[in-house]
Amino acid sequence: MVKRSFYPEGMLLDTPGNLSATASEQGLRQAMAAGTVLEARAVACDAQHDLWVQLPCMPGRIPREEGAAGIREGEVRDIALIARVGKPVTFRVTGFETDAAGHTVALLSRRSVQEDCRTQYLSALRAGDVIDARVTHLEPFGAFVDIGCGIASMVPIDAISVSRISHPSDRFSVGQRIRVVVRGFEGSRILLSHKELLGTWEENAALFHVGETTCGIVRSVEKYGVFIELTPNLAGLAELRQHLTPGQYTSVYIKALIPEKLKVKLIVVDVCEPQAHPEPMRYFFEGDHLDKWVYTPRGAGKYIETVFA
Repeated sequence: MVKRSFYPEGMLLDTPGNLSATASEQGLRQAMAAGTVLEARAVACDAQHDLWVQLPCMPGRIPREEGAAGIREGEVRDIALIARVGKPVTFRVTGFETDAAGHTVALLSRRSVQEDCRTQYLSALRAGDVIDARVTHLEPFGAFVDIGCGIASMVPIDAISVSRISHPSDRFSVGQRIRVVVRGFEGSRILLSHKELLGTWEENAALFHVGETTCGIVRSVEKYGVFIELTPNLAGLAELRQHLTPGQYTSVYIKALIPEKLKVKLIVVDVCEPQAHPEPMRYFFEGDHLDKWVYTPRGAGKYIETVFA
């Protein structure tokens, strides 16, 4: 696993080192000399598509061509700069200038940080590496995430969890920090997955016991029953019941856990109030590299695995 030195935008913002370096002109000059990567929140994008950030000690300007890797070459559109307003941006200090009012303005480059992130960090990743990411926006087909310095990748909806969801917003929210695993590569694209970090059938089933009543979320209503999610990687089937709809919280009685068939039999007890604060994502795998992940228990009739190669 390659050592991480470049992070999703927003993760440096409130760190002591970043706060100290951006607090004074002297701190910015020291950061410039050292090539230190810093962060601040973009507050405006002007008519020339320069990004402006408000540092604690002075304004900062990111010229359009320094706003993102690929802007200068026409590979990235200006909307990518406009969309950063109100959000954290990563940069290095490249110099200083004086504006018309005689105030000092820091000149910044986001492009140089992104280019170094690609060559020094992302290019060294291998299939199976587990990295931090930050959710940037959600589409019906998947979750877009920042995997380093504003560089985007995507987790397809079917790779988010074993339990099926109708939309990535059922699992993630914009701005959420998550863990992802590199599934492979397609040209310059880094392909990601997420479900392998959420545990096997046995690991998730061990959280529950036959005869207990617990809470779940209705994920789909079929002619033959209702699928209710107990955890993101474990769902069970209950008999049909009127007025149940996807997204509802229910209390369920656990009738049976059948590992050889990957089945959880449930009985719906009642409809519950939705949780005011959803529980944080639980990751069963906390390491930094996976060679192989086997979801199914030994002896199960169906075999589900992911091999990272």
